[in-house]
Amino acid sequence: MKKLKRNNRKGILFFVTGLSGSGKTSIAKKIKKKITKFYGPTLLVSGDNIRKIVGFYKYTYDERLSLSKKVCKFIKFITNQKINVIFASVGMMHKTRKWYKNSVDNYIEIYIKVDLNKIIKLKKKKIYQNKKSGDIVGIAIKPEFPKKPNIIIRNDFKKSVDDLASNLLKKVIKII
Repeated sequence: MKKLKRNNRKGILFFVTGLSGSGKTSIAKKIKKKITKFYGPTLLVSGDNIRKIVGFYKYTYDERLSLSKKVCKFIKFITNQKINVIFASVGMMHKTRKWYKNSVDNYIEIYIKVDLNKIIKLKKKKIYQNKKSGDIVGIAIKPEFPKKPNIIIRNDFKKSVDDLASNLLKKVIKII
């Protein structure tokens, strides 16, 4: 794992990405307290939070891309105030991750890797049961999986969220 060249005058973006149902938000919630303790004030935001706040419920590829760019600007605004952000979002587009990487000084990409068939089989997310929806990433919209994330956490749903979060924190400490 490559060490982060950190700008200490700005917050860190912990971009937790993966398919819907992968455990992104659950893991993010578990690491927030420790991230705050080790690295300072931290805000936890999920893609669902953003959608509710701004009232944006469109899911096509282009609409997702449009919202992503706006969220990137918002997160940059927050991290420029020396506040860390743990952002848990599907974000399965190369353009989205590239914007974050190029815009936010202290960017850590965390990919929660799962088998989509396991999510569907275990019924982790109801959206996968709705066969009529034509804009689900992983079904109708082909996910663009991260090519070189800073950290990969494999979730096979056999370990607890606490164990996954603990594993993630160990990896974060190694790169910061």
